[in-house]
Amino acid sequence: MAPLARKTMAGPQDGGLIALFLDMLAAERGAGRNTLDAYRRDLSDLTSHLTKRSRGIHDATTDDLRGYLSMLADAGFKASSVARRISAIRQFYRFLYSERHCADDPAAVLEGPRRARPLPKVLTIEEVDTLLAAARDAMNDRKAARTQRLRSARLLCLLEVVYATGLRVSELVALPASAARRDQAMLVVRGKGGKERVVPFNTAAKRAMADYLKMRDATAHAAKSNWLFPSFGESGHLTRQHFARELKMLAASCDIAPDRLSPHVLRHAFASHLLHNGADLRVVQTLLGHSDISTTQIYTHVLEERLKSLVRDLHPLADR
Repeated sequence: MAPLARKTMAGPQDGGLIALFLDMLAAERGAGRNTLDAYRRDLSDLTSHLTKRSRGIHDATTDDLRGYLSMLADAGFKASSVARRISAIRQFYRFLYSERHCADDPAAVLEGPRRARPLPKVLTIEEVDTLLAAARDAMNDRKAARTQRLRSARLLCLLEVVYATGLRVSELVALPASAARRDQAMLVVRGKGGKERVVPFNTAAKRAMADYLKMRDATAHAAKSNWLFPSFGESGHLTRQHFARELKMLAASCDIAPDRLSPHVLRHAFASHLLHNGADLRVVQTLLGHSDISTTQIYTHVLEERLKSLVRDLHPLADR
C-alpha cells in the first residue's frame, strides 16, 4: 500500500511566508536588522535547496529538512552554523503552524548537532593596557597628519568606552552625540530588542571622549551629527566592520595576533576582568544586557580560576 501523501495547505508562496515570519520577529520580538538579515539568508538558503528538489515550504517533510541539514554537514559547515540554521527552521515552522500556514510542523522533531560551547577569547589586562597605550601614543604623535591623529583619537575613545562599559559593538558605534555630555555619569544604552539599560561611565572613558571631540571639532570639515562616531556611509555612523579593521591593525602594531582581537573580544575582556576582580555574575549579566543568566555563565571558568587562586593563596594548609 502506498504511503499517504502529506496534507498541504494553500497560502502565500515561500518568499511571502518568510516575509510574514520576519515581520513577526520585528513586531513582536523587537528583532534588529542584523538578526532579520541572518534569518532571511538562512531561510532563503533552505528554500533554494527545496526548490531544486521540487519541494516548497508548504510540502516539505521532516526527511526533506534532514536532507538539507545533511547537505550542510557534507559541505563542511561548522556545528555552530548548522545549529543556528536548525534554530531558524524550527522557529519558522512553529510560526507557520501556529498561524495555520502549514498543516503540521515538520521541524518539531529535528535534532541539532551536539557541540561544546567554546570559551570566549580573552585578553589579559596587560594586553588591554598595551593597546590603549599604543592608541594614545598615536593620538599624541605631533609628526602625524591631523587626520591620522583624529582617527587614533577616535580609536582610543572606542577602546576606552567598550572596555569601560562592555557594550556590544552595534551599541558602541551607534552611540548618539548626547552620550558626550560633560556631566554624564552613566550611559543609557539601547540594546537588543530596543531594551534600555544603564551602564557606568568611568573617568578614563570620559577623558578619551573629550579628547576625541576636541580634536574632531577642530577639523575644517567638522559638521553637526546625531552620532558620536559619524561617518559618510549609509548608516551615518562608523560601521562595525571599520572598527574591527582598525582594531586588527592596532593589534599587529602591538605584537598581538590580529585574530585574537575583535570588538567582541573587548566585551569579553570587560566581563572576564570584572569577574576576576570579584564582581558578581548577576551584576555582569545586567551590565552586558543579557536577558538570561545562562548566557553570562560562559564566564564561569573565570570564577572557577579565581576560587582556585583564593584557596591556594589564602588557605592555611595550601602549601602542605
